Order: sequence, then C-alpha cells, then structure tokens
Amino acid sequence: MPLMKTSNPALGENTFRGVGGGGRYGYGPIDVASRMTLSGTVNKTGILLICAFATAAWTWYRFLESRDIAQVAPLLGIGLFGGLIMALVTTFKKEWAPVTAPIYALLEGLVLGGLSAVFDMRYPGIAIQAVALTFGTLLALLLAYSSRIIKVTQKFQLGVVAATGGIMLFYFLQMILGFFHVPFLSSVNGSGGIGIVFSVIVVAIAALNLVLDFNFVEQGVNYGAPKYMEWYGAFGILVTLVWLYLEILRLLAKMRDRN
Repeated sequence: MPLMKTSNPALGENTFRGVGGGGRYGYGPIDVASRMTLSGTVNKTGILLICAFATAAWTWYRFLESRDIAQVAPLLGIGLFGGLIMALVTTFKKEWAPVTAPIYALLEGLVLGGLSAVFDMRYPGIAIQAVALTFGTLLALLLAYSSRIIKVTQKFQLGVVAATGGIMLFYFLQMILGFFHVPFLSSVNGSGGIGIVFSVIVVAIAALNLVLDFNFVEQGVNYGAPKYMEWYGAFGILVTLVWLYLEILRLLAKMRDRN
C-alpha cells in the first residue's frame, strides 16, 4: 500500500521513506523493541502536551500579574520564532525529534499561553471552552478512526489536502496584502455570518487533518519505523492540535462578539 499524503507539513509524503525497518521504505531490519509503536506515540504525544501546558500556564500567570500584553510580548516573540525554527529543524532532521519536539512544545506553549490569556481577559472562560472543544474533537475523531467509522480513502485524503492548501494560501495572501494595507475579503475576519461560517469550515478542515495524521502514524508503525519516529509522529499531531485550538479560539471569539 503506498504512503498516504497528509496536509500536515510535519508528516509529508516522504516522512517514513528510508527510516523503516524493512519493507518498501526501509533500509534494513530493526529490532522489534526498537520500532515505532502506536502506544509509544500516544505516550510521546502526552509528554509534548504536558510540556506545552506547563509553559502556557507560566505565560498565562505572567500576564495575569500585570494585565499588560507588553509584559509577555517578548515571550510570545520567542515562542513564535523559536517554535518555527524548531519545527523546521524537526521536519528536516527527524532523528533529532526526541530533543527538538519537546523544545518545540515548550516554545509553542509560550505563544498559546499568552494568546489564551489575552483572549480570556476579553472573553472570560473562552480559553477553557476552546481547550475542552479541542480535546473533545481529538478524542471523538480518534474513536471514529480506530473504529473505522471514518476511512481515509484517496478521495478523502485529496479533499482534505486541497482544502488545507486553499486555507493556507488564503491566509498567506491576507498576510502579504495586509502589509500594504490592502483589504482582502476582510469580512471573513468579522463576527458576521460570513466570518462565522468561514471559521466553522476552517475548524472542520483542521479537525479532519487529525484523521490524516492518525492514519500516517499508523502507517509508520506498519512500515517498522525506528523508535525516534514516535517523537516525530507526536510532534506532527501537536502541530495540528495547535492549529485546531487557535481556530476554535477564533471561532468562539467571533460568536461572543456576535452576541
């Protein structure tokens, strides 16, 4: 069975190529105890989430002490650019994932904590709601995938990848044109009907990316990838979870504004 594509850049088409312990993409046999497992990937995902929660809570506390975004702005900057660098390093140096993935999670927590605190100050309770919805979605999709209620067919995969690519292109155009103060479909950022419908669609696409991530990690296990790929698979899932959380946070904020 060919490797399925995923729109998550951390889990691309060539992720397991040349790292497996045999089969189509392996370079040689790997001892069973040294191979990637689903349970190991789940455990590593939990560790990364704990790392992200720890720094997020610390940043949140720093913000609450001053109620001034300027006090945590340096942390947000470090988390944003440091996290991007660590994400790129992890993507191109998968064997470094046992070290770089936790560092990425810690840096990403700085961003999530600061942004969540700012949102929660304006919309009390919104961060807890977003966290609950994010993990509720994760568990629901994991159950649906494991029970094969959702099947990752070629059409399903291509649809999610194409939709995700379209969203990323749209965000990129908005960012570039924003530098020149050129409005580009600005209504999708508002709390009107168009803005809320757009956010619902983006949340749905982000959630469906989790299904592709689950499938890709499962294939890594089937191909006998080495143990460090558990960290890499967990890193890929965390990337999608961060995106999903931020989009849910944005959607809830729009709904609060509308009310």
